[in-house]
Amino acid sequence: MTNKQLTNWAGIALISLLTTACTIPRIALRSVNKSIPASYNGSQDTTNTGRLALRDYFRDPYLYALIDTALNNNQELNITTQEIQIATNEVFARAGAYRPTVSLGGGTGVEKVSRYTSKGAADAVTDIKPGIETPEVLPNFYFGAFANWEVDIWHKLRNARKSAIASYLGSIEGRNFMVTNIVAEIANNYYELLSLDTQLSIIQRNLVILNNALSITRQEKEAAKVTELAVRRFEAEVLKTQSLQYDIQQNIVEKENRINFLTGRFPQHVDRNPQNFNDLVPNTMASGVPMQLLENRPDIRQAERNLEAANLDVGVARANFLPSLNISASLGVMAYNPLYILNLPQSLMASLLGDLTGPLINKNAITALYRSASAKQIQAVYSYQRTVLNAYIEVANQLANINNLQQKYTTKSSQVDALVQSTNISLKLFTSARADYMEVLLTQRDVLEARMELVETRMRQLNATVNTYRALGGGWR
Repeated sequence: MTNKQLTNWAGIALISLLTTACTIPRIALRSVNKSIPASYNGSQDTTNTGRLALRDYFRDPYLYALIDTALNNNQELNITTQEIQIATNEVFARAGAYRPTVSLGGGTGVEKVSRYTSKGAADAVTDIKPGIETPEVLPNFYFGAFANWEVDIWHKLRNARKSAIASYLGSIEGRNFMVTNIVAEIANNYYELLSLDTQLSIIQRNLVILNNALSITRQEKEAAKVTELAVRRFEAEVLKTQSLQYDIQQNIVEKENRINFLTGRFPQHVDRNPQNFNDLVPNTMASGVPMQLLENRPDIRQAERNLEAANLDVGVARANFLPSLNISASLGVMAYNPLYILNLPQSLMASLLGDLTGPLINKNAITALYRSASAKQIQAVYSYQRTVLNAYIEVANQLANINNLQQKYTTKSSQVDALVQSTNISLKLFTSARADYMEVLLTQRDVLEARMELVETRMRQLNATVNTYRALGGGWR
C-alpha cells in the first residue's frame, strides 16, 4: 500500500471518528426555577435571626454546653465527617485522572520464535556477532520508564473533577444541615425536659392541696356533714394524681437519655436551668426576606451543589461519544544478556505512540449512561426546587405558629388565674357547707389540667422559636 493510500485511509478514519460527535442523543434540559416570593408577610426587613451564631441565640449556659458537647461527640456528625473525607479522596482521584501517569519497571523472560515466521526468518539470517547467528531461544532483560496520558481534549476528565468538587462541597453543606437539625433537636428536648420538671412540680403541689382537701373531707365526715362517698372520691383523685407523676418521671428519664444520646454520652443526669419555666421568654424572631434562605439554608446549598455536579456529569457522559486521544511512551534499556544492558546506545529502547479512538457502531452502553446522567440532572432540578419550596413553607408555618401560640398562652394564662381563684372560693364554700364536694373536685381537676396545658403551651412556644431558627438556616455557624 502506497503512502498516498495510507493517507487516504487515515483521513477516512478521522472523518468517521469526528462524525460520531454528530450523533449524540439530545435530551431537552429543564431550566432551574430559582424564583421565590419576595416576603413572608409583606415585610421587607432584612434582619434575620437565622444568621445569629449559636452562642448569641442560645443564652442558657446549660443548653449551650449540651450543644457544644454534641458538636464534638455526636456519632452521626462523626460519620458524616468521614463521608466528607471520602469525598475529598474522590477529588484527588479525579484530579490525577487527567495528568500523565509514569511508572518505572523492569523484567526478564525468554522467547522462542518460530523460524517460519517473518521475525524468525529475519533472526536466522542476522548475526549478533560475526559468525554467531541469533539463538532460537532468546532471553530478554529490560528496565525503563513507561508513561501513559489521555489528552483531555473535550474536558471530560476536568469536568469529572469539577463534579467531584461540587459533590465534596455538597457533603460539607449536608453536614452543616445535620448540625442545624441536631442543635434544634437538643434544644427542643431540653425545653421539653424543663417543662416536664415544671409539670412534676405542679402535680406535687396539687397533691398537697388534694391531701388537705381529703383531710378536711374526713373531718366533715366525722361531723356527719358529708358521706363516705366524698372521702372515697377525694382518695381516688389523690391516687390518680399520684399516678400522673410516675408517667412524668419516666418521661424525664427518657428525655434525659435522648439528650445524652445526642451528645454521645451514656445515661447521666442532665444539668439544666432551675428557674421557673413559665418565666422563660421566647426569643423574638426576625425572619428577614425569603431570598436569604438560598444563602442561609445548608440543605438548599447542598441541593445547588448536587445540581451543579449533575450538570457536569452530563458533560462527562456526552464526551464519551467523542474521540479520545491517548499518548503512550517508554524509555529504557533492553538486552538479551545482562552484561550488555548498559552498552549504550545499542541497548537503548524508546517508543512514542498516539492513538485516536472513538465509538462508531453499537453505542448503546454510552447512550444509556448519557440518558441516565440527563435523567439525574432533571431529578436534581426537581430536588432543588422542592428543597426551596419546603424551606419557605417551613418558615411560613413556624411564623404563624409563633403568633398563634402567643395568643393561646395569653388566653390560657387568664384561664389559670380564674381557675386558681375558683379553687380558693370552692374550698371556702365547702368548709362552710355551702358547696358540694364535687365542685371542689372538679375545680381542682380543671386547674391542674389548665396549669399543665399552660406549661405545654410555653414549651411549644420555645420549640417554635427553635424550629424557626432552624428553618431560617441558623445553628450551623
